[in-house]
Amino acid sequence: MQGKFIRNDVSVVESGGKTDFQYGNDPTALYAPTKVDRVLHDGDEVKLGGAVLAAHLTPGHTKGCTTWTMKVQEGGKTYNVVIIGSPNVNPGYWLVNNSAYPQIAADYEKMFRVLKSLPCDIFLGAHGNYFDLAAKYARLKGGALAAFVDPEGYKKYVTDKEQAFKAELAKQRAALPRSR
Repeated sequence: MQGKFIRNDVSVVESGGKTDFQYGNDPTALYAPTKVDRVLHDGDEVKLGGAVLAAHLTPGHTKGCTTWTMKVQEGGKTYNVVIIGSPNVNPGYWLVNNSAYPQIAADYEKMFRVLKSLPCDIFLGAHGNYFDLAAKYARLKGGALAAFVDPEGYKKYVTDKEQAFKAELAKQRAALPRSR
């Protein structure tokens, strides 16, 4: 299996997860190494048929976490689609004094700046629960053609995840020993 990955995650993918900053030493998190056939950079485009997806580096969750954007047309209207990578701070992530990923907190902050800058009409994500896929799909099946149009849901999701990140960062900073 081959794939296209932002350069910051290439070694992780090609090592089968062994170079992952968080899970590299966890044998249950490892997988078959995958050859990367194209290294992407922030802003690169991938074309699939008539669709053009733009890669946006949104690091933090992984060093090469990527959010994708594209435009789609429906009924004579053009919509901005955002497919969010992951803004989650997984349990056990060290945001402070992380020797395996020293710039992790700064990368999360960059990610939130990027996410807030993206115009979004249709909110999608790496996992269906990010954007309430089940409920939106039910509305679509019920005939609501604009079931996935959710710019306010996107803004709320990004805001909620940024607040969760800031709370975890503050908690970890507060736990640091005070110097005298």
